Amino acid sequence: MRKVNKILRKNRRILAELNPDGKANVHVDRLNDRGFSFNYHTHIYTTKEGREYRFCYEFGYLEFKPDWFVLVRRDQERGEKRVQ
Repeated sequence: MRKVNKILRKNRRILAELNPDGKANVHVDRLNDRGFSFNYHTHIYTTKEGREYRFCYEFGYLEFKPDWFVLVRRDQERGEKRVQ
């Protein structure tokens, strides 16, 4: 359990560093270079259109085209994705 929590915290830190403004687009290489583990996440949010955002705590990501991800931050007050 400690090992999994350490991986989740590392994923969260990576997403936070790459997404300081609440929404960003990044290439998969930037995530891989920092050691991001795509196999670990805390939950999945599915949109009405069927897209699945994977979250590490309040930071999430969605592959919107091959090798490109949109990073989002969940709004703490309303529990929704922050859109800017």
